Amino acid sequence: MSPKTISFATVAVLALTAGAPAQAQIWPFGRDRDSAQTTRETATSATPTASSGDRRAASADERARAARLDPLSRAVFWAAEVAISPQDVECYLNLSQAQRELRRYSEAADSAQQALLIAPNDRRALMQLARAKISEGQAFYAIAPLEHARSLDPRDWQAPSLLGVALDQVSRRDEAQQAWREALALSPDNPSILTNMALSLAGEGQTVEAETLLRRAVTLPGSTTQMRLNLALMVGLQGRTVEAEQILRRELPPELVEQNLSWLRQTTSTTAGRTQTGGRTWDALRGS
Repeated sequence: MSPKTISFATVAVLALTAGAPAQAQIWPFGRDRDSAQTTRETATSATPTASSGDRRAASADERARAARLDPLSRAVFWAAEVAISPQDVECYLNLSQAQRELRRYSEAADSAQQALLIAPNDRRALMQLARAKISEGQAFYAIAPLEHARSLDPRDWQAPSLLGVALDQVSRRDEAQQAWREALALSPDNPSILTNMALSLAGEGQTVEAETLLRRAVTLPGSTTQMRLNLALMVGLQGRTVEAEQILRRELPPELVEQNLSWLRQTTSTTAGRTQTGGRTWDALRGS
């Protein structure tokens, strides 16, 4: 993705996954793209050195310690565990999570599929598969797993919330808003759901409604830095750069603030100082 292009579908995924061990970021807000590329290239070449004949499966304590490692180290660890215990669903789920954090989305989906071959009704595997497909830009293939996950536990808000993200990515936006309303009924005042709804509305040009939802989300328990950066993005792209700067300076170190302000000024000046809230500007920012 170009540093001058932001995908609202991607941002919406981030809101949902805020509870994950490590949260992805959006360009240009808060991430160094070159270092991410280096990590991805390093991860691609990394292979586990242990085999089932070399070592036993990790103990519960060893697995708990592995959960605190960086994504690349976890990917290597869980790939080794898969080789030792190929029928262990937990190994595939943890491997899929690490691969997704490394932006190896196709591999993350494959690992989740392996878990589903062992346990077809495992909700966690269905959700992991859906997250990988959405992150890969293949949201259509996330819809069926999410509907299955929702049917397995109608009381859980996460499946309909992520379903809303998938539906929004394939331009079924009325259905997406309905899925999010269902999720909110199960988890009222959930900042992740509100953020997803807001960013979808912004992509449709409903910036007033979107900003209202984002402002509500960032005041709630469980709101994240990423959500506040989303609000800064929303405000800045409407031409209110001073207000956006105030939010950014509370959330980011000075060098990142300057990078993001430069990006906002360039983006808003490209549209002759105005944000076309119903047209090309928001549409361009939706596209990945």
